[in-house]
Amino acid sequence: MLRTCYTAGDFESEDGNGIDLARGRAKVSEDDERRREEQERFVEDMGIFLEREGFPRMAGRILGWLLICDPPQQSAGELARALQASRGSISTMTQLLIRAGLIERVGVSGERQDYFRFRPGAGAFMLEQAIETTQSVAQLLDRGQRLVADQPPENRERVEEVRDLYAFFGEELPGLVERWKREHRRRLAAARSNGK
Repeated sequence: MLRTCYTAGDFESEDGNGIDLARGRAKVSEDDERRREEQERFVEDMGIFLEREGFPRMAGRILGWLLICDPPQQSAGELARALQASRGSISTMTQLLIRAGLIERVGVSGERQDYFRFRPGAGAFMLEQAIETTQSVAQLLDRGQRLVADQPPENRERVEEVRDLYAFFGEELPGLVERWKREHRRRLAAARSNGK
């Protein structure tokens, strides 16, 4: 569950046209509540996704929040409040995510505490790690293929199918990641030149 924050402007009683904002507040509150629920679902879904990838669910929740929060950097205390988690859990999970290359610790000018943010390039880094794993599995399956080389075709097909799959993606994925990096740099440059 995410903690909702309000500003002083949320509690004004009348707008510039003399309209009572009590009804407007209810609509804003409904919109805020809907947005908060969507954020909460996203954060929980990221937790479940990373849990399937072998991370603790809280690590995924932190990563999910750091992908959508404003400002993009959050202190341990802010993460604990937003995710309703203990500071000890936040400390342990942020260290894990830093070691995994998914987030980074940053300083904020004038602040004595550390902040955390999603590490630029972490998405491509995750894919590059997956490529290395895919290539390693393909090499392992090469050994398995040699072990069944003298067996009947129906026995060889099992390992050959999986080996061919991993070999294919191990060869093709690096080029796709490089193509994505070029395209991403092009989009960033275009957005900067357009002032976005």
